[in-house]
Amino acid sequence: MSTVIEEPSTGLNFVPTESQEMIAEMIQRYADEHMREVVAYYDESQEFPIEIMKALGDMGLMGVLVPEAYGGSGFSYTEYVTAISELGKVCGGIGLSMAAHNSLCTGHILKFGNEEQKLKYLPKLATAEWIGAWGLTEPNTGSDAGNMKTTAVRDGDYYVLNGAKNFITHGKSGNVAVVIARTGEPRTRNNASAFIIEKGTPGFSAGRKEDKLGMRASETTELIFEDVRIHKSQLLGKEGEGFKQAMKVLDGGRISIAALSLGIAKGAYEASLRYAQEREQFGQPIHQFQAIGFKLADMATRIQASELLTFRAADLINRGEPVTQASAMAKLYASETAVWVANEAVQIHGGYGYIKEFPVEKFYRDAKLCTIGEGTSEIQRLVIARTLLG
Repeated sequence: MSTVIEEPSTGLNFVPTESQEMIAEMIQRYADEHMREVVAYYDESQEFPIEIMKALGDMGLMGVLVPEAYGGSGFSYTEYVTAISELGKVCGGIGLSMAAHNSLCTGHILKFGNEEQKLKYLPKLATAEWIGAWGLTEPNTGSDAGNMKTTAVRDGDYYVLNGAKNFITHGKSGNVAVVIARTGEPRTRNNASAFIIEKGTPGFSAGRKEDKLGMRASETTELIFEDVRIHKSQLLGKEGEGFKQAMKVLDGGRISIAALSLGIAKGAYEASLRYAQEREQFGQPIHQFQAIGFKLADMATRIQASELLTFRAADLINRGEPVTQASAMAKLYASETAVWVANEAVQIHGGYGYIKEFPVEKFYRDAKLCTIGEGTSEIQRLVIARTLLG
């Protein structure tokens, strides 16, 4: 059997658009004026930076892909990748929260909501009036999502939800969540459905907040459902479509994580480049030593390869072409590159790379999540292999 590689249409433009340049400059300016000085505080305290999320909403970055008719910016994935990567260069946690809000909760409603649902929720999400969460993962079913235990049982015009989700971004601070629950027998086709659940719904609550290695500004908690009654009008699409919807949402989500990985890698590389030019040993800047120069060369090369894969996936999804393979490739390579680059950055800094005064220590901790969240590297390889082999 011949292998199958998803090829993009011709026309991928390597020159940044005016919109991309505008977004990059806007984020850089905001980061210099408001973010860099507080990143360490949010990392140490693990406090969710709601005021920064609101500011990103004011800049149109919490509804990047949402059409203007629903209060969003109406941009494409090209601008979306630019926005996430620029935030990731400053703080992985803030970049992660922005990405999760856009691609998961907001993205799910945008892709599969009916007109009434879109009009009700997208304007609030796109402006960050409301923060969104998305629930698929459970304590005993991470990659094995088809075996989820959270159930939604039909009761007249309502569904009654029971169970729990974990590792949920914005599980406590979110105003609304899209939740995937089982509506059929375990491990059967079409056994799950997606629901929109608002904060304050009786029986719906946040559980434990996780104490994490990195991405500490991005809130991660449990979601708990105890006889939560959800009207059938809150069902996204049709009953039984939830898992298929989730897989399509994750195609776009993987591009988000690739973009975040790209930003973290760039941030670590740029910090290392500055340090190598300023730090002197044996009477000369350390970048003049071949060992350091080669590290920087390899870092820059892998970052450029990650960028090409990520924008290729963005180009495909913009064109409405198959993107499962390309998004998995981008996510796999960019996330593992971020971990590798951050590790090399710490090595270049030596002892200074191991202390919080220098930014590479945080990049090192933040990077690892990118190889786990929204599908581990192993799952990406599985997805790629299946697409190659038909």
